[in-house]
Formats: sequence, structure tokens, C-alpha cells
Amino acid sequence: MRARQNASARSATGIAAVLTAVVLWGVQLPVASLAFVRVDPYHVTAIRYGVAAAVLLPVLVYMEGTSALRYGRRFWLTVAVGIVGMCLSPMLSFVGLSYSQPEHAAVISALQPLMVAIAQRVLRGRTLPSFTLACIVLAFAGVLIVVTEGEPIRLVSLGQLLGDLLIFGGAIAWVTFAMARERFSDWSTLSFTTLTMLPGLAATLCIVALAAATGVVPPLGSSDVAAVWPQLLYLSFGSALIAMVCWNAGNQRIGALDAMLLINLQPVVTFTVRFFQGYRYTPLELAGAVLVVAALFANALFLRARSKDAVPATSPSGPA
Repeated sequence: MRARQNASARSATGIAAVLTAVVLWGVQLPVASLAFVRVDPYHVTAIRYGVAAAVLLPVLVYMEGTSALRYGRRFWLTVAVGIVGMCLSPMLSFVGLSYSQPEHAAVISALQPLMVAIAQRVLRGRTLPSFTLACIVLAFAGVLIVVTEGEPIRLVSLGQLLGDLLIFGGAIAWVTFAMARERFSDWSTLSFTTLTMLPGLAATLCIVALAAATGVVPPLGSSDVAAVWPQLLYLSFGSALIAMVCWNAGNQRIGALDAMLLINLQPVVTFTVRFFQGYRYTPLELAGAVLVVAALFANALFLRARSKDAVPATSPSGPA
């Protein structure tokens, strides 16, 4: 009886942790779009990960000692993985968001579990079930409906198309980062997150410096930072640090498949926040979003049913 109660409490704690991360990530996109009014996405990315690294580094040393800072023979692999996941993914996503809309970013990012399935088929030869293939087609159809609002001519709108493609590229980069986690199975989550974040932050700072020097982005003014400090605080602590800790803790307790099932609620959170911000959706946008979420939920439930007696496949560890 006691073991059952402990398991039930562990499951409930895990579900609560994952839902907390999902809500924080769902709110992230509308909050980021507000920050871009005064601070460009390049500097927002640098500030966000700079703050996160400044907090995680001493925590890692305190929890695991200075030996945890050693990269060993995987230094260059870690640098590459860190640049892809902790620089390119958030940079592409945030720059894309500055050209697009939060609801577009939400439904595109929601495709990450299906991107993992496709990547495993291409790179590792794992056969995709027919049901998963059908869900992939339906989900991509839903994304197209949201992005175009039923008008294909919108695909040739260069600004929005560029933004959506950048967001899609950011999602691919994050899936690559998540799948690379298997190469570091002997590293703790805290070590892996911190040691990949450091080279990612270094690359981000180099890109920001180059962009500022060439006039691509304006110099960062203290008044601009002060004007959007609540948004920057949220993006640094809420959707980066707290959400990541909650996701990893919840994922460990309830498993990747159940966590993946819950993360499909992220677009719902984003759409709800945007509604309260005053945005009004067209019926086609809502229909497309429902189609995406339904396809993701159906596939997650299908995989969950199939994997009760098998090892679950790798799933994305959350948005960048």
C-alpha cells in the first residue's frame, strides 16, 4: 500500500512539474513578442542565456564539484551540440518570431515530437507506423492552415514566410540537440545543460557583437532594457531556468511518452494568452490549431499504448 501511495505521489508530482513547464513555455512566445518591441531578438537571446548560465554554473559547481566542469574527450562534440541547441535554436526561433506571430511559432514548435520520429526513420532506420505517418500528414496540414489562414497566397508573403521558416529551423535545431543527449547519457541533466549552454552562450555573444558592429541590430540601451525588464526576467528565469528544471524533473518521474503527451498542450496555452492579449482568431486558424493538437495527442496516445512493455523513444526536452 505504501509503495503504491509513493508511486501515486511521484506520478502526481511529475505531472504537476511537466504541466508547470508547459504553461511557462506556452506563455513564453507572447511574452517574447512584447519584449521585441524595445529589444531585438538577438540581444534578448543573449540576455536570457547569459542570466541562465550565470545561475547554473555556480549551482553545478556546488552540487557536483569543479570536476563536473571537465569536458574530457567530448569537448568539441559538446561545443557543436551546444551551439546547435543553445544558440541556433533560440536565435532562429526568436528572430523568426519577430517576423511572424506567436501562434504560428506555437504550432510549428509543437511538431517537434513528430520531427523526432522522422529523424529516427531517416538517421536510424526505425520504421514509422502507418498511424504515425497519418498523424504527421494531419499535423503539417494543420500548420499550413494556421500559417495561411486558408489562403495559400500568404506563403509568398516574404516577411511571414521567412519568419515561419526560421522558427521551423529553430525547431529542427532543438530536435537535433535533444537527440544528441543520448551521446551524453553518463552526464547529469545539470551538467549537460550547463556545459552545452556555455559554448552556446559564447556563440550567441559573437553573433550579437557581429550584428551590432555591422548595423544589423541597434546598440542595446539601458532604457530599452528597463522598459521590458519584466519580460526579460520572465524569459530568463521563468521559461528558461524554472521551466527546464520542472520539465526534467517531471520527465524523470512520469517518463518521456507521458511528458510528450502533456507538452502537446503548449499551443493551447499560447492561443489562450494571445486571446487575452486581444488577438481574435479566424475559424480557420482555430481549426488548424485543433487539427495539429489532435494529431499530436493521437500519436502520443498511440505510442504510449505500444510502448508499455518497450523502451520509449527519445523525445524533445522542451522548447529552447
